[in-house]
Amino acid sequence: MYRTTFPARRIRQALAAVGLLATAAFLPLFARTSAEAARVLPAPALDTAPGGATSQVAVFAGGCFWGVQGIFQHVNGVTSAVSGYAGGEKKTARYEIVSAGRSGHAEAVKVTFDPAKISYGQLLQIFFSVAHDPTELDRQGPDVGSQYRSAVFPVTGGQAHVAKAYIAQLDQARAFNAPIVTKIEPEMQFHPAEDYHQDYATRHPSNPYIMSYDLPKIQSLKLVFPLVWRATPVLVAASR
Repeated sequence: MYRTTFPARRIRQALAAVGLLATAAFLPLFARTSAEAARVLPAPALDTAPGGATSQVAVFAGGCFWGVQGIFQHVNGVTSAVSGYAGGEKKTARYEIVSAGRSGHAEAVKVTFDPAKISYGQLLQIFFSVAHDPTELDRQGPDVGSQYRSAVFPVTGGQAHVAKAYIAQLDQARAFNAPIVTKIEPEMQFHPAEDYHQDYATRHPSNPYIMSYDLPKIQSLKLVFPLVWRATPVLVAASR
């Protein structure tokens, strides 16, 4: 897969990555100078209850998994965030096949979290606010194809109910300038991606793609959600 970048946009987003674009005093008006602008979205009116579980799993797809993983790795309460492929068969869950856009997979991230510290609804709020643009159909920024679709893969009926209600809530509030195209795809299988894709944003911060499209999102998380921000990311490599 070839990821294109545009020089002018790269400069703007590089500035955002070092915090020169906005300050916490202007969080309600905060937006990156890019098509994937972060925004402060309302919290879900409906959320899952933590119950007695100490660990739960959520799966999200929002374009290239490098950035989505990088964001959730900086969320307090997340104990693991693994890049992988969801929505297709195991035998075709390989990068060279998935990137061709014909396997049915989406680049996705499996998030393991402590529901006593952060709820599924809060993860959804972060996903829609800073991780991607949910109005882009089968693409995110320069990456085009169904493998970059916006999707939520609920692992329980409760998650599916909350995700559907939250999308309806955001559409009703006209939180975006276009309808949300995020798909809810239950009963999926998740397959971890190759090792070289894991912790990519952390290991390659000077990569032009990471600088242009992912570091600004991680900076947005810090600015928009300071109460859940963790400076040290939880890495896949450290858990193996």
